[in-house]
Amino acid sequence: QLQLVESGGGLVQPGGSLRLSCAASGFTLNSYVIGWFRQAPGKEREGVSCISSSGGYTNYADSVKGRFTISRDNAKNTVYLQMNSLKPEDTAVYYCAAVRRTVVVGCVKADFDSWGQGTQVTVSS
Repeated sequence: QLQLVESGGGLVQPGGSLRLSCAASGFTLNSYVIGWFRQAPGKEREGVSCISSSGGYTNYADSVKGRFTISRDNAKNTVYLQMNSLKPEDTAVYYCAAVRRTVVVGCVKADFDSWGQGTQVTVSS
């Protein structure tokens, strides 16, 4: 059974950093596009960043460009989201998602069919 588990969330001060991990079990990640999404209270789930199955292509929401970096280690069956220069508006539950595809077609929730349970990120002083 395909399962995604996020970890690495927590409370951090503005300007701080966190690294989220998305570990896969029940399947190998190297045939899947992976996306990171976030959902703040009262808001729609939005795409943050997506990465192709090889890791050779990435994209980012404008709000996180230059601050967040997505990467993957297919040998470890894990995808990461390095988040630097965090702002209070980054506060949300962060989810990773997968779709069996090699290229990124879109980075919106409708493009993905498997989801993790989410990890809370809170940016506050």
